[in-house]
Amino acid sequence: MPFKFFFNFYARLIGLTSLILLVCVALFLGVNSVREQYWQERFAGPLMRWIASAPNPGLQYHWLSSRYDFQAVSADQLTVSEIVIERLSYGQVVSRDTSVGQQVMVLDDSGQVLTLRFGDFYRDVSEALALITRWHLRGVPGESREQAMGQLSESLNVSLTQVRDPGSVPDADVLDRVAERGISLYQYPSDTRVHVLIRLKDGALIDLVMPPPFDNWAWPVLLLLLVVGGGVLALALYAALRAVDSNLRAVESVAIRIARGEMGARVETTDSRLVSRLAASFNGMAEHIQRLVDVQREMIHAVSHELRTPVARIRFGVQMIESATSPATLQKQLDGIDGDIQELDELIDEILTYARLEQGGPVFALHEHSVTDIVRQVVSEQQLIRTEHVIEADIDEESETWSLSDIEPRYIHRAIQNLVGNGARYAASRIRVHCQLDEDNCRIDVEDDGPGVPEEDWEKVFTAFARLDDSRTRTSGGYGLGLSIVRRILYWHGGQAFVGRSDKLGGARFSLVWPRKKPFEPTL
Repeated sequence: MPFKFFFNFYARLIGLTSLILLVCVALFLGVNSVREQYWQERFAGPLMRWIASAPNPGLQYHWLSSRYDFQAVSADQLTVSEIVIERLSYGQVVSRDTSVGQQVMVLDDSGQVLTLRFGDFYRDVSEALALITRWHLRGVPGESREQAMGQLSESLNVSLTQVRDPGSVPDADVLDRVAERGISLYQYPSDTRVHVLIRLKDGALIDLVMPPPFDNWAWPVLLLLLVVGGGVLALALYAALRAVDSNLRAVESVAIRIARGEMGARVETTDSRLVSRLAASFNGMAEHIQRLVDVQREMIHAVSHELRTPVARIRFGVQMIESATSPATLQKQLDGIDGDIQELDELIDEILTYARLEQGGPVFALHEHSVTDIVRQVVSEQQLIRTEHVIEADIDEESETWSLSDIEPRYIHRAIQNLVGNGARYAASRIRVHCQLDEDNCRIDVEDDGPGVPEEDWEKVFTAFARLDDSRTRTSGGYGLGLSIVRRILYWHGGQAFVGRSDKLGGARFSLVWPRKKPFEPTL
């Protein structure tokens, strides 16, 4: 996997995760701010309505002012919004956040707004309810206490029970605080609700149990976060998959166009495409197919032309045999026909080799072999055949050190042999095969002292069936496939073949360059 693709995918994943977290945090804070205000108004509602129903709450519950900043003011004196005033007029309990605590307001029957201020909202409201409960139960006789406790429980939305066994209180410190202050707040380890233990004048203990505190992580909130987070993730995945689908449809469209005969159709490749590697591979395949079609077309045209000459000579030789009057003439015609058949055999071999290399190449089993040994073998073989030329191998000691290379010996032998044979067609008298091998690369230069190749034709000579002269004879023209085969052999070795001018001999210099070691292919 390319690092750039991994980095882009990782960055997008981090961005998507951050987006989901930001959305969930913003939603969590926003929803809980509304929920908490609603819960505060519901939680403090029974207390505020009880106080509002009292004839003179400031005098009756005199400790409210010192503990909770109790005030009774007119609506005109409040610095609040019109919405708050409107809600108060509807009889609702309103809670608002201030710099010194949470202020809770309610409108009483006389039109005044009663306000209390709580620092620790849950505990302070619990304490206020406990103080009111103690105030109302202190003068109630024991036989009527249960009924009074029931009325208070219903009105104040709390649970009141009389403690029969002081040992049931979880902490002895609670009893000490009750004896000192008259009330004491405590909690059980497994319960989030606050309990308030109240001691009456006759020594009776009353346990007041508050409703549960505000829960930030209530299941509706978690469900909402899950739905929203899942929705954002689903949208992101849909967008990503839609982009992938669009890219795949682009590849599909180009494939359909190629099937219809538009061989030049290609998939646009950009860095932003998620399937850029597929598009690049597809384009490479399309180019290869187009090249094969072009090669096939050229081969059909060229082969038909190449076969015409030897076939015509064979036909002419057969006609001459019919009219031959002497054994010498007959043998001459038979030798000519045999030569033409040999030419056809060589042409077919060249065509099959070129087609095999061009259509995907043979299955190269690259293994370590000495390049210098192959060079010496080719030079020795060609010198025996071409006695009219001087063919020499130029191999230095450093190249001998790095002579072992990962190659397919048979095809490298064929490539060097083709270059030496090509040089022999045009050389005046001398051909030089120079090896230049190092740790990383192998280079072989085949030079001759012939007329050379014009610079404007340096690329043309590697084209199939291309020849720079008009000769069609077996001795000088060849078939125009030898150099094409050389280039394809080097291509399948990961190298290249090119032509230049020889500085030492003055003629052409054909060069083969390929990596000495095949690239490492990791196993899956």
